[in-house]
Amino acid sequence: MLKLSILDQSTAAADQDEGQSIRDTILLAQLSEQLDYNRFWVSEHHNHPTIVGSAPEIIMAAIGQATTRIRIGSAGVMLPHYAPLKVAEQFRVLESIAPGRIDLGIGRAPGSDGKTAYALNPSAHTDAEHFPANVRDLMAWVSGQQLIKGHPFNDLKAHPVGETSPEVWMLGTSAYGAQIAAHYGIPYCFAHFITDGRGVKQALDLYRESFSPSERYPKPKPNVCVWALAGETEAEAFRIFSSRAHWKIKRDQGILGKIESPEKLAQEKYSKTEKKQLEDLQQSSIVGSSEQVKSKLHNLSNEYGVEEISILTWTHDQNDKRRSYELIAETYKE
Repeated sequence: MLKLSILDQSTAAADQDEGQSIRDTILLAQLSEQLDYNRFWVSEHHNHPTIVGSAPEIIMAAIGQATTRIRIGSAGVMLPHYAPLKVAEQFRVLESIAPGRIDLGIGRAPGSDGKTAYALNPSAHTDAEHFPANVRDLMAWVSGQQLIKGHPFNDLKAHPVGETSPEVWMLGTSAYGAQIAAHYGIPYCFAHFITDGRGVKQALDLYRESFSPSERYPKPKPNVCVWALAGETEAEAFRIFSSRAHWKIKRDQGILGKIESPEKLAQEKYSKTEKKQLEDLQQSSIVGSSEQVKSKLHNLSNEYGVEEISILTWTHDQNDKRRSYELIAETYKE
């Protein structure tokens, strides 16, 4: 059976305190565990009015204390902002909080604009050029393995040490991340929701063809993260989806903001071009009744040859988001 996981980005609603978005993520993680989802990942974005989850490692610590079984992960840590040793230490601490349940998802993108990335780390551009080596060092430190021979920091360890270690994932939207994941023999997740499906098959094919088996992962472990939403009916799902569709249209115009309610957007006056965009989004998105969403997810699973799919959902009302995940989980249990 297809495994389902969740990515939550702590999105901000137009009429809600941003701090509530973080608390809602923790509550959603608890529900996800009750619904038997496989993993619950949180993202890292900076200086973003919509996506306010800026410190995934802190949210993960809170989730680790609020849950007992579900895997918890970052999707991901934007490594060019940080020193590999510091990230390894953070995730060794997380591993101590939730032993055997931690996923360390790594990304190369800034998760922000260029100015913000510079504010986070003035050397981020240089560090991005050293990304493969930094991934190698991070993997060694976080798993308690020796760094490469002759490494200047060979005598350093990431504490606390323990019997288990995080599962390291590479995240990406291009062949670059797929190649690095294959080279180091680690799992790879393609962010389908960012590219609207463009480049998925090519990246996954490259990942599988180039995969170098490792001790922990003797064979490739691909995942695809998609945007999906289920409603009690198809019509209800598309009503809720109007918040996401509106956001995407404005984003393409260079306008970023908090998520508006379907009720407010029902009064929105769209141009002819915008109406065409709305129609295209409705046709291409994974939105509908739970059975319709299930069918589309299975089609993607077969198309890309993956045994696990992660689902991202944005709604104005958190109850709609929770219900969407409930409907999908219930359909898979039938």
